[in-house]
Amino acid sequence: MTPRELLEKLRPLQEKQGYLFNPDETYTLPLLESLLTNRERYGYMACPCRLATGAYEMDRDIICPCVYRAPDVAEYGACFCALYVSPGYADGSAPRVTVPERRPPEKLMDALNATLGG
Repeated sequence: MTPRELLEKLRPLQEKQGYLFNPDETYTLPLLESLLTNRERYGYMACPCRLATGAYEMDRDIICPCVYRAPDVAEYGACFCALYVSPGYADGSAPRVTVPERRPPEKLMDALNATLGG
């Protein structure tokens, strides 16, 4: 599957839930390519903007769409990696701000330790 095919497959499903993909395809398609890479690497589409461990249960919160997407889009107009955005973000009527990391620090440390072999 190509990133474009993934985009076209997921777009109607996400739009039904009120989410849009970032309209900048030069940004969106590489993120989708990274999701596909993570699916090959781990067996699931871990968020491309976060460090995954490769252990499904440890990474469950960052499997795209991650559990942080809804509160991020509601509060900031975009998710952490800005793959999913609100209509206001997409049309430019909402301010674009940096979305802070919501993932708990212990999860970040677990991922780092798993990656470093610790």
